[in-house]
Amino acid sequence: MSRFFWVRHGPTHAKSMVGWSDIPADLSDTARLARLSAHLPEGAVVVSSDLVRARATADAIAGPRLRLTDERDLREIHFGEWELQGFDTIPDQDHLRAFWERPGDIRPPGGESWHEVSTRVSGAVTRLRATHPGRDIVAVAHMGAILTQVQAALGISAYDAFAHRIENLSVTELHWQESGWQARGINHCP
Repeated sequence: MSRFFWVRHGPTHAKSMVGWSDIPADLSDTARLARLSAHLPEGAVVVSSDLVRARATADAIAGPRLRLTDERDLREIHFGEWELQGFDTIPDQDHLRAFWERPGDIRPPGGESWHEVSTRVSGAVTRLRATHPGRDIVAVAHMGAILTQVQAALGISAYDAFAHRIENLSVTELHWQESGWQARGINHCP
């Protein structure tokens, strides 16, 4: 069995859609970071997206755990032309609404669809499971990346996955067994 402890990076305080932009996280709440680190299994390996907000969060909570090389495929949704824009500033509001209300093959201009994100993140998870069989894995990533795995574990639609909150510095625990994924906790804030 493999256990994944998905951690969403620290807050950026951005008021826009942040996907692949390399914006730092606010990691000033050291007490919360210490509680988070203490909550995670001691013998786990730690991996993160290659974006600075995830990398710095992983470094802050890794402690004595083995820190793996950053994994680009754990990045957030690529919002393309919508990147760093507020929801109300997107010219084609129908397209934006369709992206969030009917996630699947709809993509932002120059960005990626939900299915593309899911495929990318699931590929990284498969590689991590194969490289570290039976190990606990702490994966520091982004809301969209984590929701792709919540969707897989719960067997729900992408739209229903979006109904789940994934707060900054929260833990979503998913277990892989021969029968597939099981969700043990979503959005736990230690």
